[in-house]
Amino acid sequence: MNSIAQHAAHTAHSSAPPIRVLLADDHPVTLWGVRQLVESAFPRMTVSGTAATCSELMGHSALGQTDVVLLDLALHDGKTLDCMPRLVGERGLKVVVLTGDLNPSHHRAAVMHGARGVVLKSHPAEDVLHAIERIHAGEVWLEGSLVSLLLGSLPGMTAAPAARKDEHACRIDSLTAKERQVIAAGVEYRGAKSLVIADALGMSEHTLRNHLTVIYSKLGVQGKLNLYAYALEHGLARHANGSHASMKPNSQWGALSLDWGPSA
Repeated sequence: MNSIAQHAAHTAHSSAPPIRVLLADDHPVTLWGVRQLVESAFPRMTVSGTAATCSELMGHSALGQTDVVLLDLALHDGKTLDCMPRLVGERGLKVVVLTGDLNPSHHRAAVMHGARGVVLKSHPAEDVLHAIERIHAGEVWLEGSLVSLLLGSLPGMTAAPAARKDEHACRIDSLTAKERQVIAAGVEYRGAKSLVIADALGMSEHTLRNHLTVIYSKLGVQGKLNLYAYALEHGLARHANGSHASMKPNSQWGALSLDWGPSA
């Protein structure tokens, strides 16, 4: 794009009214941080209001002056999914889910109830802003694994011949034996630093990070927490006693996520 076109695009963007975002989260610190993030993006967007419960959200005086609702999946009154169809159908708003919940089935439920995007709280802050802008423009913001899950739920999509493997099976089949070992070691040695995991696998930290980058690409996941959830859901990881790992949250993985390879 030449300098004239760039100037015209910048002028058009700067003259557009800011995207009005209403924030709903029941954690005061998180709500404060997200508010600072959105307000830092002014004049592209601005905060129209905040809410801590679905009841407060649905009765908020700023709903009529809102374009996008940034909504946590777990609010105090436990009716988040019930709010979405009303926000979308009755109010004509666009909903972006911002959540720390790693369960893909919960993400799918949010989309089926009207959300146009799902962003994990473990993702970079810029992803939140990009998701708001894309969704306000009429697009969606979904990870590849969630898109596959949604497509698989459509009529006719699950009736493929048995010989045709589903998307996840194809992705998993593309993993090498060494990449499977890397995934399994990340769960088995949860809480350990990357050097410990690399030593257990007989490789350098640099080689470990290279393997992780390739694994993220093959599985269509972003970051350590998503890889962990994917491994548990699809049986790619086992506990040291030989049993499959469960989907129960593990605080030790949180420590591991600070050190184990690249974030995306």
